[in-house]
Amino acid sequence: MNRKSMRTLAATAAGSALLFGLSACGAANESANADDSSDSSLSGTLNGAGASSQQSAVNAWKQGFQTANADVTVNYDAIGSGGGREQFIAGGVSFAGSDAYLDDAEVTSAKERCGSDVVTVPVYVSPVAVVYNLDGVDGLQLSPKTIGAIFAGDVTKWNDETIAADNPDAELPDSTITPVHRGDASGTTENFTAYLDAASGGSWTHGEVEEWPVKGGEAAQQTSGVIQAVSGGQGTIGYADASQAGELSTVSVKVGEEFVAPTPEAAAKVLDAATQVEGRAATDLALEIDRKTEAAGVYPIVLVSYQIACQKYEDAAEAELVKEWLTYVAGTEGQDASAEAAGSAPLSEDFSAKAQAAIDTIS
Repeated sequence: MNRKSMRTLAATAAGSALLFGLSACGAANESANADDSSDSSLSGTLNGAGASSQQSAVNAWKQGFQTANADVTVNYDAIGSGGGREQFIAGGVSFAGSDAYLDDAEVTSAKERCGSDVVTVPVYVSPVAVVYNLDGVDGLQLSPKTIGAIFAGDVTKWNDETIAADNPDAELPDSTITPVHRGDASGTTENFTAYLDAASGGSWTHGEVEEWPVKGGEAAQQTSGVIQAVSGGQGTIGYADASQAGELSTVSVKVGEEFVAPTPEAAAKVLDAATQVEGRAATDLALEIDRKTEAAGVYPIVLVSYQIACQKYEDAAEAELVKEWLTYVAGTEGQDASAEAAGSAPLSEDFSAKAQAAIDTIS
């Protein structure tokens, strides 16, 4: 992966919490719930930072977790995936949210910060939608090659023959395309360019990157900035977590011989072919996605977003806060809350069980 190198800073465990005594801790795929809130002695402040794509889900998780644990405050700074990983490695936060797993250099730095292996669990699965704002054009369909050419800056008019070929019944205007991309280090960008790199048939030649490599177009900060820029323009096109697309139109992407819309159900299917990254600790559930799949009904531009924590913390109370937070987030209640609030695809029972096994090692 093409990521900025980051300094490893001396980390000081920052969690401030009292001893924990939940009666049902550690049960696989289970989490605290509101009925148990009066019995919870978990307290303190838990700080995290990272992916803005997780924002809606994190808000739902915070509400559920804090309701169950009235003396706990969870803070999450949605500064972007790159910033979250950097803050985590520097010891500034107890956990990070990231739309991209740690690369090998970051794993080494994170292990130095933690003094242990790293726990990386997928907690949020959502399609990355290609969003657009073009009056009079609904139901836009695009092949991977055309999408790559648009974002590479090689297709610049909406009535270009390549777009017309994908949309024979549409009345496409003779107007300029304005691509909108993330201006900050972004795991969403990395997932999107990973798809372009694998599936575009050579129309995208800039690789899988976290920072946008093409000059031109319009840059926007974080997911909300991309949505605002696309919404505020005409003839604009961008990429963002589908849960935050709002009223914007979304592209159906060609997969095999059909065009597939960015639904949570279609995105979840891509995990069936995912494989765990080789050479990682058992607690590091980083996944490789098949971006070139042609399986029916699968939407391949998928964001698998992680939460990243230490396996060991110097402060036992901080460890309990992180462990119980991740148990809630990856468990049934947390996944249902995310699906309702953000439209994400809940983890399967198998993935949830794998995640819980990794979380259970935190101490």
